[in-house]
Amino acid sequence: MEPSTLILASSSPRRSELLRTLGRDFTVLPSEAEESVNEHLTARELSQLNAYRKARLIAKRCPDALVIGADTVVHLGEVFYGKPASREEAHRFLRELQGRTHQVVTGVCLIHLRHHRQRIFATSTDVTFRALDDGQIREYLRRINPLDKAGAYGIQEFGDLIVQAITGSYTNVVGLPLEPLREELATFYPAAA
Repeated sequence: MEPSTLILASSSPRRSELLRTLGRDFTVLPSEAEESVNEHLTARELSQLNAYRKARLIAKRCPDALVIGADTVVHLGEVFYGKPASREEAHRFLRELQGRTHQVVTGVCLIHLRHHRQRIFATSTDVTFRALDDGQIREYLRRINPLDKAGAYGIQEFGDLIVQAITGSYTNVVGLPLEPLREELATFYPAAA
């Protein structure tokens, strides 16, 4: 039996744009689930937990829909870089990440409550920043709004100014790893695969 509706439980315009490229009709219904910040979890575990919480909250309201929740975590070793609370914090994040390779992990959860189906996975990408001085960081932050982005940057927005290289999924760094998501959606929509 095929799910009747696909819902993206995210207010992120970047995630909507990416999901649209898969050619599936969907509705955006942002989840207001509180994100966990448990320091005892790995980035992979944390991103999957938050993706699950986001998807589950919407799935409980829409049990006949297939709901996609996603959460992106930026980390350098044991230090996590969420959405900065201020431009000053954004500047600090980028100063700490400059000249180094960090990881971007996006957890994704697909839930269809009526069909009792759930799938959770995470994708990790290595991102290497250019060596940046304070002036270059200020110039980058002048061009974007860092406050709604994990790690205080968006690779799709003037990313070439700060990113030297990536190893892995580009769409994962944007916020939704399309390669594994396409495969997972095919298991929920086998006729459309």
